Amino acid sequence: MGEQNPGGNRKTVKAAKKVPADESRTALVRRARRLNRELAEVYPYAHPELDFENPFQLLVATVLSAQTTDLRVNQTTPALFAKYPTPEDLAAANPEEVEEILRPCGFFRAKTKSVIGLSKALAEQFGGEVPGRLEDLVKLPGVGRKTAFVVLGNAFGRPGITVDTHFQRLVRRWKWTEATEPDKIEAEVGALFPKSDWTMLSHHVIFHGRRICHARKPACGACPIAALCPAYGEGETDPEKAEKLLKYEKGGFPGQRLKPPQAYLDAGGRPAPPLGAV
Repeated sequence: MGEQNPGGNRKTVKAAKKVPADESRTALVRRARRLNRELAEVYPYAHPELDFENPFQLLVATVLSAQTTDLRVNQTTPALFAKYPTPEDLAAANPEEVEEILRPCGFFRAKTKSVIGLSKALAEQFGGEVPGRLEDLVKLPGVGRKTAFVVLGNAFGRPGITVDTHFQRLVRRWKWTEATEPDKIEAEVGALFPKSDWTMLSHHVIFHGRRICHARKPACGACPIAALCPAYGEGETDPEKAEKLLKYEKGGFPGQRLKPPQAYLDAGGRPAPPLGAV
């Protein structure tokens, strides 16, 4: 399944039936889980799109990813981690030097304060190790529930739902929830799935949101789950026009990571270029 091109199917896709206003809880659960199973078939190589080699790197990269792209973070962090490989190193860093490295990520002064602050907390309170508990992670400077669940799910193998902008947009389009606050979205969507599904569910949804189900111009006519989507028709339904809207590897473009997993490369994905590359 990993080799398929979601935009290569030229068949006209029928819209999914509208979700009834009185949809039962059982029907909602079945619909949500079926859609996730379909996404798992389309994106068997889904993964976190931040480059990292250890929990500390993932924690810092996730904090830096606020209000910028994972790609920009991945292009920036190699220099940061080369100079400051441990929490102790970053805790003792000259803020001005860190700011200069982080400048491409935007909001570099605030982000510098956060990553130095969380590094000091790790060094002073946790022996230089990233804690594996939600209640400890959210006490660190610049770390909220979303960041904590990224780290728990991908560095520690502990289930968590990552409610980023893509996740919020798609689960509302699919009418899994009407909530607008991240905490409520996390709770309501999480209740539809076993905890063991939460981390990969997040990857499936975010992959789909970045590649096909865009905020302004969803590529409905190239969407492999269109027949299950109650929002079909909000975007371009013509297959050829929709295919031109595809992003990242399925549109012939590189993904977010400079060092992606082998499964992603085997599926035809391309590494992102380093910072400054043409």
